[in-house]
Amino acid sequence: MAVESTALRQLAEVTPNYRIAPHNIEAEQALLGAILVNNEAFYRVSDFLEPNHFFEPVHQKIYDTARGLIRGNKVATPITLKTFLPPDVDIAGLSVSQYLARLAAEATTVINASDYGRTVYDLAIRRDLIRIGEDMVNAAFDAPVDFAPRDQIEESERRLYEIAEVGRYGGGFQKFETALTTAIDMAARAYQRDGKLSGLASGLRDLDNKMGGLQASDLIIVAGRPGMGKTALATNIAYNVARAYVGQTKPDGHMETVNGGIVGFFSVEMSAEQLATRIVAEQSGIPSSTIRRGGINERDFERIKDVAIELQHLPLFIDETGGLSVAQLAARARRLKRQRGLDLIVIDYIQLLSGSSKRASENRVQEVTEITTSLKALAKELNVPIMALSQLSRQVESRDDKRPQLSDLRESGSIEQDADVVMFVYREEYYLSNKEPRPGSDEHLKWQTEMASVHGKAEIIIGKQRHGPTGTVNVQFEGATTRFSNLAHDMQPIEGPDAF
Repeated sequence: MAVESTALRQLAEVTPNYRIAPHNIEAEQALLGAILVNNEAFYRVSDFLEPNHFFEPVHQKIYDTARGLIRGNKVATPITLKTFLPPDVDIAGLSVSQYLARLAAEATTVINASDYGRTVYDLAIRRDLIRIGEDMVNAAFDAPVDFAPRDQIEESERRLYEIAEVGRYGGGFQKFETALTTAIDMAARAYQRDGKLSGLASGLRDLDNKMGGLQASDLIIVAGRPGMGKTALATNIAYNVARAYVGQTKPDGHMETVNGGIVGFFSVEMSAEQLATRIVAEQSGIPSSTIRRGGINERDFERIKDVAIELQHLPLFIDETGGLSVAQLAARARRLKRQRGLDLIVIDYIQLLSGSSKRASENRVQEVTEITTSLKALAKELNVPIMALSQLSRQVESRDDKRPQLSDLRESGSIEQDADVVMFVYREEYYLSNKEPRPGSDEHLKWQTEMASVHGKAEIIIGKQRHGPTGTVNVQFEGATTRFSNLAHDMQPIEGPDAF
């Protein structure tokens, strides 16, 4: 007997302890009963509860059928439902008609319906988390050779973030009073920000006046031909936003941005070191070429050191990974927002990103369409502005007036459609400097006069803006340090037609 007891004990020790996924059949039954007794209960849970959130398959079918009837302006009762359910189903020894009658007889009140709905939903989320965990384990065990661990991490992060963001209890109609309070809060925050703007201040006064700052959830395209300074404009704005950052701790312990913002810079083209050198040059006034050649004196080095001390604590995070897919970029942006916070994303540049392998195998235009659509969705999802740089086609060079237009965007259809703002960087000085006539000629004197009028100036042409005017803003551009700054007040921006 003792041997038998020992054997049973050893068997129990090695037998796995199987666990059933979390669920609450009673809560599901109470909710379904409430819906069958009073269809009004359905509207308490319809905005967040789906049939697949129920654990019991029969309950999934009952809820889905009831949902279809109610949304079709019909009554969902045990009598009307049984017509659409298999009559030969045995549910714990009960027929379909008997089970539906039992649900209605033991129903909870309509008032409690939303609470039971949240219970069912929360347990479904737990089951989803378990599935993701199991998939992670299985994928790690059986991963193919070409499936890198980093890809698995990013895919798992995407699925987790999807669960966190989709299907929340909120949503639906809200009282105008609530919307009004939100609008007043936005105005209060704008009053506290630099420049009294509703969006993030770019640091360029006239540009901010025309755009109201960089607006949350906007996809902002900055385009230009090589040499125009689009990367310089992006780094200038990223620096200005990060430098102005002020945060405060909320009662729940989270940091809230009061002014400026935390910036995530995806430098697909340049290395982090090159980008840092650019910003140091912009802020110190010492050309980056001089810094790279080592042609600096002790005074210059002290200036660079002072700038470096100021820069090292900026909330500016750089990802220099080349060949990023838009899915990888999104996963890293979500991670940064979760871990450090995020108020602005800068991408240099769109044409160096890749879409899914399926789209890439079709054609480039469809791939760019996927990229821009994904970036716009990411801006809305994270509620931050995304500034993405883009190339222009060579057709600009064939025109006499080389100021870019929307049609000059490469793969322009999707970029123009998905973007909330499209701005072009244009410098007449760049083109004029390449047309220098023979020195001493009358043409050369005319050329010198024209060069003097455009020297150190650039145009930011707003070709599209969903919620504001289009037009041109004149700014100062220092070519040696690639720095954009405000022009004097007497140089007014060129106004263009409004486009809403």
